[in-house]
Amino acid sequence: MSIAAARERRDDRRGGDPLREGCLWHSTSPEPPLALDSLRGEHATDVLVIGGGITGLSTALHLAEAGVDVTLIEAGDIPSGGSGRNVGLVNAGLWIPPDDIREILGDAVGERANRVLGGAPAEVFALIERYAIDCQATRTGTLHLAHNGKGERELARRAEQFRRRGAPVELLEAEACRQAVGTRQIRRALLDRRAGTLNPCAYTRGLARAARALGARLYTHSAATGVAAAGDDWRVTCDRGSIKARRLVLATNAYTEDHWNRVKDHFFPGHFFQVASRPLAEALAGDILPGGQGAWDTRLVLSSLRRDAEGRLILGSLGRGEGRPLAYLRCWADRIQRHYFPQLGRVDWECTWTGRIAFTPDHTLRLFELTPGVLGVSGYNGRGVTTGTVVGKGFANYLISGDDGALPLPIRGHRPIRAKALRSAGYEGGFTLYHTGQCLRLVN
Repeated sequence: MSIAAARERRDDRRGGDPLREGCLWHSTSPEPPLALDSLRGEHATDVLVIGGGITGLSTALHLAEAGVDVTLIEAGDIPSGGSGRNVGLVNAGLWIPPDDIREILGDAVGERANRVLGGAPAEVFALIERYAIDCQATRTGTLHLAHNGKGERELARRAEQFRRRGAPVELLEAEACRQAVGTRQIRRALLDRRAGTLNPCAYTRGLARAARALGARLYTHSAATGVAAAGDDWRVTCDRGSIKARRLVLATNAYTEDHWNRVKDHFFPGHFFQVASRPLAEALAGDILPGGQGAWDTRLVLSSLRRDAEGRLILGSLGRGEGRPLAYLRCWADRIQRHYFPQLGRVDWECTWTGRIAFTPDHTLRLFELTPGVLGVSGYNGRGVTTGTVVGKGFANYLISGDDGALPLPIRGHRPIRAKALRSAGYEGGFTLYHTGQCLRLVN
């Protein structure tokens, strides 16, 4: 099909459904939802995991692999939180570069975090292969895009730090960059070959399927309404039942809301919204991210670009999309698309959705034992797919052996974060101003 014919065919469809709210990953997941019961009556288990996202399911899966009696409860469906709503980038490391991590955490702990999280994509892909998880995974890397000269210098700094640690990264310049991304607006990109992409909803459902097949008991629509000590054990109550456990794992992260759950003291919430197009004809969009990589940029208000398995263009950025007028989100998506990919002409946008992010002031995660026998985690800062996977594996190892060495950080105490509401409001206000500036062409 010629480009002109593809555009004509696309224009014929423009009278279809307008942009709607709804998560693309849920509607396109090759892994079907599991039919799971809610918790009823009284039960007992060795380990109870609260939260059915990637962290909780990775914990349950790795415990079940070792033959541990484990039960997981989830307040909604699997997935209902950020595990099924994120960008689906299988990134290595944290958002901040390796030397910054070492400076914040100290030499020994910082390099431990760099090593464990640098290997996190391999852990994800190993699980996908071991349990035949159909999540449309690619393993061709991710691209970190420099949007201006300062960003180009930042990528050079990151590349040097990654190479010093033996990571397979490559700086793409000029024409090589244009061919990898499909735009002339980006002159330098950092390709990290450790990384990749997936459908995060499908990955999460695949983890649940594998955990259940190994004997883990999973319950959905079973929100924990309270936790109380029961001798040396813990009793967790739900609306229609309760469960007694020797150990608890609180894997609720950014979606922690219950008054009893102290994980909420250790992050301040933010959001990330995405807008997806209808599938684009290959004749129109085949030069956009042709290697299948997902991309994120060096902007102060981070943005993401990727394609899905059916050829949709998916744009995202920090901030809350839900509750905003669809016309506003369409305007933003049009502005970004025309800036980077004017060759597409007018694009029909299909759906938009928002997920939560757990932020911490220093952009690093927190791992803690809130009280003996109760593990918790918070603060993935937008790196949930890989970080959640390795934290779950590390939690399982710690519960079995008492050794926290498989975790990115040692388990230790943390002070609650102060002024959480103020921090969240400040972030969201800044994001909104930035996006409004982009819509008004005040910001590129």
